[in-house]
Order: sequence, then C-alpha cells, then structure tokens
Amino acid sequence: MKLSRLAEQTETSPILNIAADINARKQRGETLYNLTVGDFDPAVFPIPDALTVAITDAYRAHHTNYPGAVGLPPIRQAVAGWLNRACGLDYAAEDVIIASGSRPLIYSLYRTVVDPGERVVYPVPSWNNESYAQLLGAAGVAVETAPDNHFMPAADALAPHLKDAALLALCAPQNPTGTLFAEDNLRAVCELVVAENRRRGADAKPLYVLFDQVYWALTWEADAFRHPLTVCPAIADYAIFVDGMSKAFAATGVRVGWATGPRHVIGKMSSLVAHMGAWAPRPEQVAGGVFLADDAAVDAHLDAFRKRLSARLDGFYAGFMALKEKGHAVDAIVPRAAIYLSVKIDILGKRTANANALDSDGAVQDYILSEGKIGILPFSWFGAHNYANWFRLSVGTCKREDMPAIMASLESALDKLS
Repeated sequence: MKLSRLAEQTETSPILNIAADINARKQRGETLYNLTVGDFDPAVFPIPDALTVAITDAYRAHHTNYPGAVGLPPIRQAVAGWLNRACGLDYAAEDVIIASGSRPLIYSLYRTVVDPGERVVYPVPSWNNESYAQLLGAAGVAVETAPDNHFMPAADALAPHLKDAALLALCAPQNPTGTLFAEDNLRAVCELVVAENRRRGADAKPLYVLFDQVYWALTWEADAFRHPLTVCPAIADYAIFVDGMSKAFAATGVRVGWATGPRHVIGKMSSLVAHMGAWAPRPEQVAGGVFLADDAAVDAHLDAFRKRLSARLDGFYAGFMALKEKGHAVDAIVPRAAIYLSVKIDILGKRTANANALDSDGAVQDYILSEGKIGILPFSWFGAHNYANWFRLSVGTCKREDMPAIMASLESALDKLS
C-alpha cells in the first residue's frame, strides 16, 4: 500500500542494522567484536557516578512533569558556564536550548534555515547529512575529502559550492574519522562563510553553518580543539553549535543535548523542538544541571575518560602500523579525538580461501566480519565513495584486554587472502 513519497524514500540507517545483527549473533554465542557503533557499552564505559546519583535523586524528588520548550534554567546556565570555562566563550543561559540529544537539534536547525530545493553543502565522509537533506527535500552537495588532509574539508574545496547555499554542515571533531580541523583551515572556512554573507548583503537570506561539536571534549591534546568563535568571532551571526552529554559523558541513552547560536535562530529551533515533543526528560535535565555545574566532577571524569579512550585508539593505531610493517596493505591516521580511528584496509581484488573475490567495500566489510570476527564500517556508508578502502573503527564498546585478540584475528584473516 502506498505511503508518502518521503516515507517510501527513507531507509533505516545501515549502521543501526549491522550493529543489531552483530549483537544478535553475539547473543547466539558467536565471538564477534562490534567496532561499528558510535555508542558505549555501559559495562565498559559507564556514565559518571555523580551523574548517576543526580539522575536518581531527581527521580526520587519527582521531577517528572514537562520540562518546558527551551530547557530548565539551571541546566542552561550550567551548559553556558562549562562552555565559557572550557572554550573561552561568553554565553548566557539565554543562548542555550536543551533537547533530547543532539539529533533533534540538528534536524530542527535544518528545518529552521533550509527550504525545500535549497542547497546544503557538507564534506564526505560525514554522518547523516545526506539523510537530513533528503528529509527536507533539499539538494545535498557532497564535497569529497582525502586522507592527506585527514579527511577534513579544506576551505578551497568548499569555496566553489557556497554561493547561494542555505547551509554548510560541518562536524569537528569529525565522525567517522576522529580527526580535527587545523586552526588555519578552520579560520579559512569561517572566513569563507563571512565573506559569502557580505557578498549577499544584509537583506538576503544568509548562509548558515552548523558545527556538530558533540565530540569536542574528547580531544587528547589540551590545545588541539579550537572553538570557531575564538578563531573567527565574525562567524557568530551565522554559526549554530550542537553538542550534548552523549559522547563526552558516555551518556548516549540519557538524551540531553544542547545548541547555541544566534538567538533568532535558536528561538525558532526551540519552537520546532517543542512541536516535536523532543525535549530532554526533566529528571535528566535537573541532573545534568547539577552535574555540569560541578567543575571538579566534570574535569575528573573527562581526564580519566580521555585517557581510557586514547589508550584504545593509540593501541589500535600501533597495531595497524605493526601490520603495515609486516607488509600488509593497511594504514591508519593518527587518532586525536572522539572514539574513532580511520583505518585503511586495501584488499579490494584479493581472493578468499574459497576463491571469492573481494570486489567491493561491502565484500571487504563482510570478510572482515566473517573471517576476522570484527565489525567495522566503510566510509562509503558516510558518503565517501572515492575511498572504498577506508573504514571507521569505533572503540566505544571495546574492552582493552580484547585488543590483542582483535588484532591477531584481523592479521589471521589478512594472511588467508591471495
């Protein structure tokens, strides 16, 4: 039976499908290592104890009614305070809106600044921009990146596509690559947006830019992350920043996200969030406000969390370099942030022990899962069709003691190819 055109054109994320399939197979007793999802195993990476206590206390105090459209004042103030302290900004509580994670905020931003048929520019590989553009009936403009720039978009590559575009959608640190903007490149990108808006003039609809920054606090070097507002203050009139508790605090199921930006934009975003009913649960907002205002608890969690994540990412990077030294056609980009490692497994055209040809990145992915017992995601699933031999490896569910077995299993699978 017929449905709307939108419904018939929309498909479930293949990332969710493969993660569910791997987990189902593990429950049936298979030994598999699920390095696909941008999520955390709470048995490995639980949320901070102080946050657990605050959530429990909020439920016991019966904070269970509607939280309002823009978020409760204490958490808005706490978010502003943390960003000001950690990033050198000057936000007020009124500059912050709260929602049930970062996804409804990204969707509401698209809805706020993009009309059907207008152009949305985004680099690839990147997460979900193609789907958001499709949901709006917008024209997605994918700009390919390359490993020599750590798969981050260069300003000169974006420049030809920005004229008359409605939105430039960026993610930094980047999903799926776990890489960062260099400061000079970030400044150049911001200056492109400012220059395009000056060209359009005050009466024209601006080019807005989305910065999905949900991984910014998971950056290993203290001086590696640069907030765009500190690099190019003139971007403030056009930039919307989306963030949340999901990644920095391993709290993907807690569903507390926030956005900051020009008040005329975030005001309309909050109206859309309210119509969708996509506000964060009140107990989690109360708890989030308490936790984020506790500087010592936040800093203690992040210091320990970064060390645990970077140990895994650095360990896998070292493992891939060891395989490369042995002559295997693999490579990786030095990890600097987030929970992802960009890995190259260049075995297209090889044949398996039963003479099957690995003729696509999907076939490589299937082989690594079936023979190597490792689930990873090809960059083509993030729109990057020019680099079929690059994959995302996620450490959010990885036990450190499993890493030697994972690398040994991968090496064994590679050794069986001809």
